[in-house]
Amino acid sequence: MSDLPESLRPWAAQLSLFPEDLALSLGAHVARLAAALGPMRARNEMTGGEPQGYDGLTRRGSPERLLMSEWLMALEAPDEFVRRAAFGEQAFLRPAFRQPQGGRRTVALLDAGPDQLGAPRIAHMALLVALARRAESVGAAFAWGVLQSPPRKQPFSSVDAASIGQWLKAGTAAPPLPAQLTAWRETLELGRAPEDVWLVGSARLARLSGAEGLSLVAVDEVVAPGVRRLSVEVRPASRPPRQVVLELPSAPQCVRLLRDPFVTAVAAPVRDTRTSPVHSIHFSADGLRLLMTHANGAASAQVLPQSPRDTVPRPKRFHPPPGERVVALGWRRSGGLLVVTWHGEKRVLCVHGPLRGHSTGRDSTILLSALPETLRSSLVLGAPLLALSMVREGREVPLVLDSSRSLHQLASGERLAAPLRQGVSALLERRGGLFFVDRDRWEDRATSAPRTGCITPKTFDGWSRTLPVEGTGAAFFGHMRDSSRHTPGPPLAIRHKPGQWWVTRDSNDEQKGEWVSVASGLSVVGLCCWPVDTPLPGLVVLGEDQRTFYRVTGDGASELLVTASARVTSSGVSPALPLLAWMTDKGEVCAWSFQHRALVYRATPGGTT
Repeated sequence: MSDLPESLRPWAAQLSLFPEDLALSLGAHVARLAAALGPMRARNEMTGGEPQGYDGLTRRGSPERLLMSEWLMALEAPDEFVRRAAFGEQAFLRPAFRQPQGGRRTVALLDAGPDQLGAPRIAHMALLVALARRAESVGAAFAWGVLQSPPRKQPFSSVDAASIGQWLKAGTAAPPLPAQLTAWRETLELGRAPEDVWLVGSARLARLSGAEGLSLVAVDEVVAPGVRRLSVEVRPASRPPRQVVLELPSAPQCVRLLRDPFVTAVAAPVRDTRTSPVHSIHFSADGLRLLMTHANGAASAQVLPQSPRDTVPRPKRFHPPPGERVVALGWRRSGGLLVVTWHGEKRVLCVHGPLRGHSTGRDSTILLSALPETLRSSLVLGAPLLALSMVREGREVPLVLDSSRSLHQLASGERLAAPLRQGVSALLERRGGLFFVDRDRWEDRATSAPRTGCITPKTFDGWSRTLPVEGTGAAFFGHMRDSSRHTPGPPLAIRHKPGQWWVTRDSNDEQKGEWVSVASGLSVVGLCCWPVDTPLPGLVVLGEDQRTFYRVTGDGASELLVTASARVTSSGVSPALPLLAWMTDKGEVCAWSFQHRALVYRATPGGTT
């Protein structure tokens, strides 16, 4: 890896396993831990073996190895001779020993118990790199394993992608036991006084029976508000302990190091012959599910994995009754699919799904004559629309956003009133509230301005703000920290005019915004707010080739994200999760994680699981 700084070159072979950004972050920890570990003792510093003369001086020894100058001092200055002897200042010849060049090794046994799960394992990973290079530098073998794992399945003899991958999966809720350490000592034939054996984990490892005479690296996570660091104490068996404090990398890098440090995990394509090919996709109003309609008229809601290693859960499916067609699809506020179908013969809308607070059963019907004209034409003739629900005054109310961007409330047995909102360009359901972007004066569109606000279960708690832009319709909400309950407005991007967007991290504060320019030929598909601590979100755009996605920020920088396998026909960014989803003209549906920079979901033509 030629881009490593000079200070990290000694570990270049080991760090080359990682992507460059992770290698730089981990390498800083490796260098500090290597300095605390110190080099392996050279052979001539060790006792035992066949004597081979002398190779230096030492402060300890028998009288026959005392230097002649010390005997001269005994004759000329006996008091000084006695003082030097009392304070250990006398010089002795240090014997050298001839020993076999092979047979030396370093052993590391890592605790994978509950004390060391999470951030401490980053220090473990850096220690493995440092110890492997340390042993290699003196021609010694290196063996390592997990204390809680049976010795017959290990140890590993190298630090590579395969061994680290197995180690990352070896986390356990059980702390290490003395019997496990004894089993490792017997399997590795460590003996009573092993040369270079390290226990890596919490400080309590030193109290295990059989840990006597072994070196220890104690790793603890510092618990303090706003602090992200590890405290590492290196306790060699024959030297004084050393303390090291390691600043943790950014949160996204920590996640990558602990889940997929080599970017090898890729979502496997899934196929289910029970489901027909996907016809359309869009995210639910809460951004937590990908809603799909299928060529056979069915609909489904898919929870997307958060990591390439996660198991793809089964989707929730809906098959319309005979004579009905899906015209709107969403996810209910109280949980479950919300599907609106059109019955051509009866000329009624059917709302499928149990609604809280209603006594009419699971489904309800609405006569076509009760619908406003814009909603009527959208439902009967248009593509599937976005449906959602809100709980107001104890009753769950279904809502539909029609093709003219008006938000309607569906209520059976009565003629529908005027739309709740008109000119809606973005919707997001979060924490019981419905955030929106619409026009402040829909009836006077020429002079109206875009505004954002929130509809809450309690009418008097709602709010709205006129935005400091002219706006031309398109807008996207972005995701934010779940714990950020003090931020009233989610991140927002709204188009001011072609090629110019206004982006803000807090849509409730019109003063916190920045202009972002988008080159001609690029299509904005959503707003990216990853990493979560980024000062300003970036726009996600689809390139002119209709396959490549980029991230564009306020400084004009363009970052390549991912390239689809074929031309993209539909795409979007989740407003609640760091996920980008798209569908190609070949029928493939994919979801890509900003956090892991890898596919987490991929469905090939023919269906999804």
